[in-house]
Amino acid sequence: MRLVRVCLIFLASLASIVIWSAFAVIAGFYGWWMTPIAPQGDQARFFVEARRIVEASNPGNTAFILVGGGDVVAEHYSKPERGIDMNTAFPTASLSKWITALGVMSLVEEGVIDLDDPVSDHLTRWRLPDGPYNEEGVTIRRLLSHTAGLTDGLGFGDYGAEETLPTIEQTLTNPRTSSGSEVKIEIGSEPGSAFAYSGGGYLILQLLIEEVSAQDYQSYIKDKILAPLEMRSSTFEFIGEIDGATGSFDSTGNPAPQYQYAAAGATGFVTTASDLLRLTKAIIGQDAALGLSPAALQSMRSPEAFAYGTAIWGLGEMLYAPTRSGSGYVYGHDGGNEPAINVSVRINPETGDAYIMLANGHTSLASEIGGEWVLWQTGNPDFLSTEKVLRSAALPGGAGFVVITMITLLFLRRQFSSASN
Repeated sequence: MRLVRVCLIFLASLASIVIWSAFAVIAGFYGWWMTPIAPQGDQARFFVEARRIVEASNPGNTAFILVGGGDVVAEHYSKPERGIDMNTAFPTASLSKWITALGVMSLVEEGVIDLDDPVSDHLTRWRLPDGPYNEEGVTIRRLLSHTAGLTDGLGFGDYGAEETLPTIEQTLTNPRTSSGSEVKIEIGSEPGSAFAYSGGGYLILQLLIEEVSAQDYQSYIKDKILAPLEMRSSTFEFIGEIDGATGSFDSTGNPAPQYQYAAAGATGFVTTASDLLRLTKAIIGQDAALGLSPAALQSMRSPEAFAYGTAIWGLGEMLYAPTRSGSGYVYGHDGGNEPAINVSVRINPETGDAYIMLANGHTSLASEIGGEWVLWQTGNPDFLSTEKVLRSAALPGGAGFVVITMITLLFLRRQFSSASN
């Protein structure tokens, strides 16, 4: 009988440890164990703490703007001795996809395409390879939200300054990857079944814009987005040929080569902090110059893709975390590329607050401080902060393990003490 009680104590202890550990992790994803770097609503304190992190972390160049209620609250440009200011051009890597999504939505607003059209209905210059899945399921909506079943995971690779870039069709057929591995842009899973990040999908959307508009991609984006918003310093040109652009640095601060990219719509956008501010304010204010209705802008930040039951993507916009009231999501887009490029723009629709950072010389600085901004704004960690969430759950999880173990040992001691009496 005593052996049975001992076994039950062990089983109860094990079950308690498992339950507590699961609770600690789940609570971590709600921000229970994480403390924002500034008190709620204290814009000045957040800016001071964020600037401190920038100066301590990035040996390269950084442009940082904090927006409150649609207006600039503070701004910081590191390495002013290098001439870095709000008009310095930075590469933006995957933030380019947000620009492409805005271009696609302008075509939807014009009524020349529908979000639920199969993209193949509008393409003549290239088509998806034949496979086991029906390409009719590869719709424009699903390409925008990375749910079209494409499994390339691109990551487009760099091209040196001296190289000639391939055409869109050549890149779609034989993409150069950042990993160096061989990848095909094809339907690898059932369209609509799950989220799978696809740079290839946005190259297809770039081709869609060209075929439907009868313009080259860069000209269309300029006419529909950049020119109306007076984003005069934004371009898809090779950054190495732009006067006054940021230099290129690796994560140690050493000078690094500057690269060009074959996939303009996925990773080739170059812009400045001042131009991103114009875009951000236009989106917050639903500026008619953007050419998108309030309904279209709302649809872009409505959930389309999920991971583990959590909304993470809309129509070309990342959904970082629920707002404090839970009525919407902090949205925007991040980007990262070699050698050490990281950018982020995040908008809180409840407050009109926003965060803009462009960094060259650190692989994750803009996203990390962006995560701090989301936590400070909402009390929730963003979906990119999984590693930080797990670290935050380690201490309470470990403390619970110790307490449960001590209680278990106490019960066992009492069992063996009663046995000796």
